[in-house]
Amino acid sequence: MNLLPQDVEAYMRGLNERSDHPVLLEMEALAEQKKFPIVGRLVGVALEMMARAIQAKRVFELGSGFGFSAYWFSRAVGPDGEVTLTDGDPANTEKSKHFLGRAGLASRCRFLTGDAVTALNGTEGQFDVVYCDIDKEGYPAAFAAAADRLRVGGLYLCDNVLWSGKVADKDNTDASTKAIRAHNQAVYGDDRFLTSIIPIRDGVISALRIA
Repeated sequence: MNLLPQDVEAYMRGLNERSDHPVLLEMEALAEQKKFPIVGRLVGVALEMMARAIQAKRVFELGSGFGFSAYWFSRAVGPDGEVTLTDGDPANTEKSKHFLGRAGLASRCRFLTGDAVTALNGTEGQFDVVYCDIDKEGYPAAFAAAADRLRVGGLYLCDNVLWSGKVADKDNTDASTKAIRAHNQAVYGDDRFLTSIIPIRDGVISALRIA
């Protein structure tokens, strides 16, 4: 779901044409063919930019699909950084290894298959970025698990936080919408974070840990 008008989305996408890479284009084509949800080019560039801005070297992804968002994060962390990918489907893990390997980025990546929050809880140390894109009903638990694992100056990032605009519909009480609302309230209500929603694609929350 893209909240921006289609012509504006196309214009912004056109500005990012220089980011084209054969593997990236192949990943986008696969997502289109399979109707597989990926963050898209505009969000991908934003993720890389934010990770670079804080000089991130250690990134943990809660939900990685077949590696589209990890493509951008692994560019940001450089050859001495590490991006941990998680996905519940072994087939997606293998696709991630395939795509990121062909893009020359797999050496910066750690691939885990299984529950994302469990994997985070089982990994030691702090992170510069924790990125969330799991099943929406798991968002509140994801932020609860991630908040203490970020260094001061680190970023919590989460996709789909506007949920096709359904979060603003008070009459919408489906489980996913309620969970995203609760998640957003929790992030904004945590005084350790300075938080804003970037209204590209389906809304990306960006929360900088300041305390």
